[in-house]
Amino acid sequence: MKNARKFFIDGAWVDPLGTETLAVIDPATEQAFETIALGSKADAERAIAAARAAFPAFAATPRLERLALMKRIAAVLEARNDEIGDIISREMGAPLAMARSDQAGIGLYHIQETIRAMESFAFDYMQGTTRIVHEPVGVVGMITPWNWPMNQIAAKVAPALATGCTMVLKPSEIAPLSAILFAEALEEAGVPKGVFNLVQGDGPTVGSVLASHPEVDMISFTGSTRAGIAVAQAAAPTVKRVHQELGGKSPYIVLRSAELADAVTLGVGKIMENSGQSCNAPTRMLVPADRMDDAILAARAAADAIRVGPPADPQTQIGPLVSQAQFDKVQALINKGIEEGAELVAGGPGRPPHLNAGYYVRPTVFARVTNDMTIAREEIFGPVLSILGYETTEEAIAIANDTPYGLAAYVQGAPEEAKAVAAQLRAGTIRLNRSAWDGAAPFGGYKQSGNGREYGKFGLHEFTEIKGIVGYGDV
Repeated sequence: MKNARKFFIDGAWVDPLGTETLAVIDPATEQAFETIALGSKADAERAIAAARAAFPAFAATPRLERLALMKRIAAVLEARNDEIGDIISREMGAPLAMARSDQAGIGLYHIQETIRAMESFAFDYMQGTTRIVHEPVGVVGMITPWNWPMNQIAAKVAPALATGCTMVLKPSEIAPLSAILFAEALEEAGVPKGVFNLVQGDGPTVGSVLASHPEVDMISFTGSTRAGIAVAQAAAPTVKRVHQELGGKSPYIVLRSAELADAVTLGVGKIMENSGQSCNAPTRMLVPADRMDDAILAARAAADAIRVGPPADPQTQIGPLVSQAQFDKVQALINKGIEEGAELVAGGPGRPPHLNAGYYVRPTVFARVTNDMTIAREEIFGPVLSILGYETTEEAIAIANDTPYGLAAYVQGAPEEAKAVAAQLRAGTIRLNRSAWDGAAPFGGYKQSGNGREYGKFGLHEFTEIKGIVGYGDV
């Protein structure tokens, strides 16, 4: 890749100030296929300085000028969609077709959705005689993860550009190459010098500079709750805005009014998507205790039917996990579930028998799980489902809410009953029955799943400061 060992700073691809590099591993083969430069504190500071210098002019650009830029970015991303999908498949293991349609496609979708939101967003309006103004928050540091790389990059960059912010992006060093293609797309679309900057690196080095630097007005982070706490602590002395989307342990409630086999099958499919590497994955399935045997039969059949294989194989439904570290973590938690007495009904430890290399995990289902077991409490981030039983709807709601997380929840059942249950769940996004994903709905969590919201107009709000000019209508 042309710019793998460079950073995009102040409108140009520049050499790093240090010499440290990192191999990018193909999780399907466990072999390195590219090398990136790792940024230093000085690289991060250089990018922050560029963003700060560019902020006054970009903040003052008219809405229509920023809107035109967004539309040019969308056109370039659409033209390069398959190229971006191909590199995402290689760097983090998503099946190729899914990487093109979903992984790459969702980045373009967020740009387009932000354009729609921007066209009607009230950046300023009168409230009586007071003028209310939404102004760009300033220089934004962005730290994004490896599991949906283009989703989280676009969900931050799009509203930042739309509102007139400037920014420095540090993508995950595990899956960094798609961010380079994204930066190339912005360069091709004509993003002004210094508005968007890309520095590769790790969290303790580049990430900590972005979080703590006094010239960064906001830090937007997506990742684990553990890392999110460290980001917030680093940001505290400068009292910058901290915007976070963190971990999850989302419940999937199958009500008595649901068609159980269909609901269970759907739920198994949802947890296995992206090899279970989604923060909002429905990892805890709650079913009526007296229907547990039926749920087990449906879940086993659904899990056993999932095809695990190389990302390039068109028959593959889920590919490998992203890294050796992630594979080891998931294997340890599968073994922990067995040790603690959960009933293993599908999958289990080790790779699928037909694969002898790559970070592949067997689609795994545990049943008769209790809410005190490790696999019911910890975020596994792999294709592992825990099925818990409940006696009453009230108990199901209590179990669903009995978690430090609150990112998402899912409810299957009669519409009115499902709506009533949704009203009592402590989660940022709740999906009822077979509802389609809505990229304009607010995305973010309660409790230790973070703070703030992304997507559509909600993302625009997060990247603005609100000014009230009292008496504006009187003078």
